Formats: sequence, C-alpha cells, structure tokens
Amino acid sequence: MNDKALAKVRATALELPETEERLSHGQPTFFVAGKQFAQFRENHHGDGKTVVCVRVSGLDEQAMLLEADPETYSKPAYMPTWLSINLAGDDVDWDHVSDRIAQSWELAAPRRLLEAGGR
Repeated sequence: MNDKALAKVRATALELPETEERLSHGQPTFFVAGKQFAQFRENHHGDGKTVVCVRVSGLDEQAMLLEADPETYSKPAYMPTWLSINLAGDDVDWDHVSDRIAQSWELAAPRRLLEAGGR
C-alpha cells in the first residue's frame, strides 16, 4: 500500500471537524455526520491506480474537471457524482488534493457545521 499517500489523505481528512475514518468496501473511508466524503483507493478492482475519491457538486463539475485535466482526474467506479484524484508519482499537488478533500467535506457536512464556520 502507498502508505505515504494514505497518511497524507488521512491527515487532511481527519483535521476536518467531526470526521471519522472507517473501512467501507475494504477501503479507508472518511465520513462526516455519517456521510462519506473521501475514500482512499489503491488498485481498486485491479485498476492499478492510487487515488482519493471525493464528492463534486454535480455532473457538470465532474465533466469539466475530467476534460480539463485527465492526467489528474478520473471517474471512479460506483460513484456517479464523485471524482478520483491521481495520487501516484512524485509530482502530486498536495495542496490541491487537500483543498478538494475539504470541498468534498463541505458538500457532505450538515448545515450546523457549515454555519459554525466549517473548516
């Protein structure tokens, strides 16, 4: 397992308010108020990829990002309005990954957390 990438995803996700980690479908997955907002996947169903899956606002945002940067983004299996971010290699933009994880948290977090100042 890519321990370095998982450690960075884990640190980013767990610093967000009321986040918990548990396995979902055998993958390290992060939840806020019971809603999933990020999932670390490595070689999921033999795809050979190391990614973090995050929520997006909808299919339009997903399509725009997939078209704009196909080296970074891919469409995750079984998650229709989510995006996978490539974590392989030495040139990963971890600030960008952290921001996308935080945006995903905001899409999943309950209103009371967002009204309290969110992240």
